[in-house]
Amino acid sequence: QVQLVDAGGGLVQAGDSLRLSCTLSGSASSSNGVGWFRQAPGKEREFVAAKRWIGGGTYSADFAKGRFAISRDRSNSAVYLQMDNLKPEDTAVYYCAAGNPIISTIRTVAGYRYWGQGTQVTVSS
Repeated sequence: QVQLVDAGGGLVQAGDSLRLSCTLSGSASSSNGVGWFRQAPGKEREFVAAKRWIGGGTYSADFAKGRFAISRDRSNSAVYLQMDNLKPEDTAVYYCAAGNPIISTIRTVAGYRYWGQGTQVTVSS
């Protein structure tokens, strides 16, 4: 049963914008926490941004502040990542995630149960 489907990646130039989307289904759609992570070749998966429905709070990695914004539309079970002013170092596979993380785990891979298949973002200089 497919739980998360992420999409919206592509090849863009530095300074451009992209909007990633993630559709949640099944048990994943009732998750309290949704997040985005990314993984560049040869590197570990790293936290980008997250949002909790109950308990509130929006969390962002330092590199994402001021450029990336996460939003959630619960009516259609979707999560978005708006990325502006993209840089070549943002090149990575981006994954959406869902689960019930607590404050101490919301920035960690272990805090999420469900994962999308990933969407490639490539930023050329």
